[in-house]
Amino acid sequence: MKALIVDDDLALADVVSFTLRRAGYEVIEAHDGQVALERWRAERPDFLVLDLNLPRLSGLEVCRQIRAEADTPILILSVRDEDDDVVNGLQAGADDYIVKPFSPRQLVARIDTVLRRVKGSRPVADRFSAGGLVLDASRSELSAAGGDPLRLTPLESSLLQTLMLNQDQVVTSESLIDHVWGPNGADRAMLKQLVYRLRAKLEPLAGGAVRLETVPGLGYSLTTTGRDGGPSGK
Repeated sequence: MKALIVDDDLALADVVSFTLRRAGYEVIEAHDGQVALERWRAERPDFLVLDLNLPRLSGLEVCRQIRAEADTPILILSVRDEDDDVVNGLQAGADDYIVKPFSPRQLVARIDTVLRRVKGSRPVADRFSAGGLVLDASRSELSAAGGDPLRLTPLESSLLQTLMLNQDQVVTSESLIDHVWGPNGADRAMLKQLVYRLRAKLEPLAGGAVRLETVPGLGYSLTTTGRDGGPSGK
């Protein structure tokens, strides 16, 4: 497994690289945002550990550009610890967010968890449908009839799979967190931001046929105007 470490603090990048090499990962480094994108495109690593405060191109912009092209897992490692910073990182497409200073053991554990989640996110059925929308889970792509597919992140795809399997029903926040992240893998704030990102992609594509609704105090529901029977792969 290959990791791309992106941090302009050379000493800290060395610490992270040493930690991951000891854990058995192959490591490559970049120290500014532009080089990070170039190395990602050339090397195609299995995941990134990404700082936000980078020269030439910010970590958020690096995250957005990678997420627009692929679903490579991204873990943000940043000194920024305000709620807005975490929210912005998750909205940009990051799979996890760790605040510096950090525990090397926790970093490795969080990376392993993200990679297990991504590997285990593909269901037996590859295609799911609701309200005229079709999710190709094998590609993490969502499309409407006759339209071009829209790329989803692995987390967005996993969330939508669960909602499509339970369309027109309320799924509790706890159940969604368990299905998407695994037990103790996230909290309601992270789920809320993931729902926000998915809703922004899904509802315009659906043209009113599907709504991702918040049910206060309970969870979320994928509500369709024409119930088409759930996963088409079954």
